[in-house]
Amino acid sequence: MRKTRKPTIRFLNLIDDASMRVDFIEADEMVRRIGRRELLNMIDVREYREFLNSHIEHCKHISKGVLERDVEFHYPDLTLEIIVYCSDGLRSTLAGDALLNMGYSNIKVLRGGFEAWKQAGGKICLA
Repeated sequence: MRKTRKPTIRFLNLIDDASMRVDFIEADEMVRRIGRRELLNMIDVREYREFLNSHIEHCKHISKGVLERDVEFHYPDLTLEIIVYCSDGLRSTLAGDALLNMGYSNIKVLRGGFEAWKQAGGKICLA
């Protein structure tokens, strides 16, 4: 089993800074919206191996490492609501901030990430 590294203070400072600019969405709100059959534009920014293990149904996978390069091919409309998530909400906060810097105006970050989604009873797709 692979060990996860503990976030450094500098990384956490980046997260805190980005958190002041991004909007968050709660997992239970997403579960309700999907339950009403709303089609949500979701991007999983985790690594591909994480995505293959399990992910939220109907999301696109664009890992954080290539997000800025590839996002416009999938979402050219800068006003579209886009929800980004990772495992715990840290990387997706940075991803959401990057999208705002690119001119996207309706970005939401899933607070607590995929872990919060699972705890809220959200549907999971297995590879």
